[in-house]
Amino acid sequence: MGFSRRHFCLGVGVLGLSACAAPGLMTRGATGPAPLPDDLRPVPNAGYDAWVASFRSRATGQGISEATYASAFRSAGFLPGVITRDRDQPESSRTLEDYLSIAVSDERVAKGRQAHARQGPVLAALESRYGVDATIITAIWGLESFYGERRGDVPVISAVSTLAYDGRRGSFFESQLIAALRILQNGDITPERMTGSWAGAMGHTQFIPTSFLSHAVDFNGDGRRDIWSDDPSDSLASTASYLARSGWTRGTRWGGEVGSGAAGGSIIQPQAGGPRFAVTGNFRAIKRYNNSDLYAIGVGHLADRIGGGGPLRGGFPPDANGLTKADRIALQQRLTARGFDTGGADGVIGNKSRTAISAYQASIGQQPTGVPSLALLRSFG
Repeated sequence: MGFSRRHFCLGVGVLGLSACAAPGLMTRGATGPAPLPDDLRPVPNAGYDAWVASFRSRATGQGISEATYASAFRSAGFLPGVITRDRDQPESSRTLEDYLSIAVSDERVAKGRQAHARQGPVLAALESRYGVDATIITAIWGLESFYGERRGDVPVISAVSTLAYDGRRGSFFESQLIAALRILQNGDITPERMTGSWAGAMGHTQFIPTSFLSHAVDFNGDGRRDIWSDDPSDSLASTASYLARSGWTRGTRWGGEVGSGAAGGSIIQPQAGGPRFAVTGNFRAIKRYNNSDLYAIGVGHLADRIGGGGPLRGGFPPDANGLTKADRIALQQRLTARGFDTGGADGVIGNKSRTAISAYQASIGQQPTGVPSLALLRSFG
């Protein structure tokens, strides 16, 4: 395949917290799909309609039948929210410490161990067939969709056709649209059930359409590669297939923290002053799934924790505001106790925490900057 989902989601990849924007790095408390917001529902758009009509000949010229095209677009439409999200993907400087606080949270570890046990026979079969560690497959599942709880409910044909029509990355999304139409034509799924993220990443492990065509597997033998089913078997098998074809070496670890007995390999230190990691070729295979050191470390460390391993030994330095993770957690806890909702106390200062800080600052007569500090923490007494 020519693109990883890092290229697909552009920039936000592992740095955001939504289904596509962070290849599945779901926030804490993900318990099921929320109703689609209004801006992710089709609205009339004459320009889009004309584009869909003109694209028909290009699609049929690439082997898509008239019947498939008509069926795919029968209920499809222009989604304004897809354009908004595509154009509003902020670059982030999230640290490894913050990333791991979310990616390897206690909740994600606990759910991962349950999911690993629940899918034990399937994962064992996949490990035997493809050589990819069962815990690695489980960890990717956990980062991509919170073990299937957040697979995305946006109609894929509407999403990728809207992005193709918009034209900012027109040729790329046209290729995704053709691939999605081929999936429908092959009978793997119906247009109604072909749902995913706002940018078209699909299923338990968030495959883009071209990746699906290249790597998806019919593991349960029902004649369809159904990564949308509540049964994750085909999705997990597809992920194992992807990693195996990306150079995964059977019997070799991804790497690990230096000093933890990790296999030898290249040494990386993604965050200055933080832990160092020895990584192998399998680390690079994970990066073929998402081209980010943070993502690959998140997958590897979550896999280790799912397999019974402990937290990282090394610590992280204070952040740019002079706060340690313990300080940030304490600040969130104190804000929450005063009625300022931070969305939880995980030590990650995101939008909700900054909003809470601003509201608290205003309440005590300070300029509402939303910036955490030791002085602010001490103001609680």
